[in-house]
Amino acid sequence: MTDKPENDKKDQPEITEEAPVVTSHQLVLSGVTQSYQATAGKMPLKDEKDKIVAQIFYTAYTLETDAEVTERPLIFVFNGGPGSASIWLHMGALGPKRVDMGAEGFMPPPPYHIIDNAHTWLDLGDLVFIDPVGTGFSRAADAADNLKYWGLEADLEAVGEFIRLYLTRNQRWTSPLFLAGESYGTTRAAGLAGHLIDRGIAFTGIVLISTIMNFQTTRFTKANDLPYTLFLPSFCATSHYHGKLDEALQKRDLRDLLAEVSEWSDTDYTVALAQGDRLDDDRRQAVAERLARYTGLSQRFILGADLRINIMSYCKELLRDEKRAVGRLDSRFVGIMASAEGQTFDFDPSMYAISAPYTAVYNQYVRGTLGYQTDLKYEIMNRDVISNWKYEGGRFPDTSEGLRAAFAKNPFMRVLVAQGYYDLATPFHAAYYSLAHMGLDRTLRDNITIEEYEAGHMMYLHEASLAKLKADAARFIHT
Repeated sequence: MTDKPENDKKDQPEITEEAPVVTSHQLVLSGVTQSYQATAGKMPLKDEKDKIVAQIFYTAYTLETDAEVTERPLIFVFNGGPGSASIWLHMGALGPKRVDMGAEGFMPPPPYHIIDNAHTWLDLGDLVFIDPVGTGFSRAADAADNLKYWGLEADLEAVGEFIRLYLTRNQRWTSPLFLAGESYGTTRAAGLAGHLIDRGIAFTGIVLISTIMNFQTTRFTKANDLPYTLFLPSFCATSHYHGKLDEALQKRDLRDLLAEVSEWSDTDYTVALAQGDRLDDDRRQAVAERLARYTGLSQRFILGADLRINIMSYCKELLRDEKRAVGRLDSRFVGIMASAEGQTFDFDPSMYAISAPYTAVYNQYVRGTLGYQTDLKYEIMNRDVISNWKYEGGRFPDTSEGLRAAFAKNPFMRVLVAQGYYDLATPFHAAYYSLAHMGLDRTLRDNITIEEYEAGHMMYLHEASLAKLKADAARFIHT
């Protein structure tokens, strides 16, 4: 089974369905050796004429037990981007193997290694890792048609159809069903919850890892002051981590400090920004002083930014004097910059620290261990998808309504929200804002559980947070 790179349409024969590759493996769970089956293959999406129009690559893991297969939870997993494959959750957190990134999750020296994942979720349920069209090995039959799948609504349709087909082909319709998504994968999960409940597929639970549903919370656009207030607690956490706050704040318990910052951000800071040019000089100075204390940045910088600290400026400004920048995905990471000048970093040090290890390990693993042979490039983060994605829903897309509707139609559904303190891509306070503004009925609010981690966007890079994520997921799934 060897795929060829995409050619022009005239050179492409009609795609036929391929049989998935199934292999058997063993792992130790809670001191007991257990067997599991891995399936790597492509699910065909077909048109009304039964012609394959796209193929979605997936990897599924099924634990071999004496219990009826339909009794085991089934967890569908994807990452975000949009344009990202499921490699990160697959090889970093939930799968039976993971990339060895050390205790802190910082970039190790090459060559890179794969290790058994003591914190896999395979003992919690069977796992299905999904790579949406344009990511991983997933492609449209005609390369020119890839664009059709690169949009919020089209993506929900395609991934929703994959889930329907998987349930049908594997006879898992009556299993307890879960979704686990990260970053834009939470956007997708929230949308899918509403999309699929209307098609007879109800989820027992949804895990939102580094949540973004309402894009107004993270887009630093003119006249949108929301991100400035919602990012501030994460800026404070980052400055605390790097020792840039005053001595009194450095000694504070981090969570207690963040509660104080969040309260001020939601009240005084929000009101000050809402006043715009009407804010008097004394009040402007007072706000600048408080921002400087909570971030470690200079009052001069903050006043020059009109009290509005942009994410990219913050990443460069915090360690500017050291010619360093902090990461966006995980602000614990530090990168060497070419110059102390400029308003943004040369690269995101947290992204580059993980790209090479994950790329190398996965490409070896999928072919060597799982036996899936192909010459196709595994797209871990497809920039074409990112640049061509269509965000239906206006200036600020929001899928929280899909989640609210799913709750209303399936009041037994539960949601676990996992957020990292040092995540500057989808900040924890922004996630909480979205949850508080989705219009969820008061009787359903206890269906949402929130857990926090002392790491970033991919909190599982940090081994202690990886263990906590597994423990939190175990409680959630077994409730």
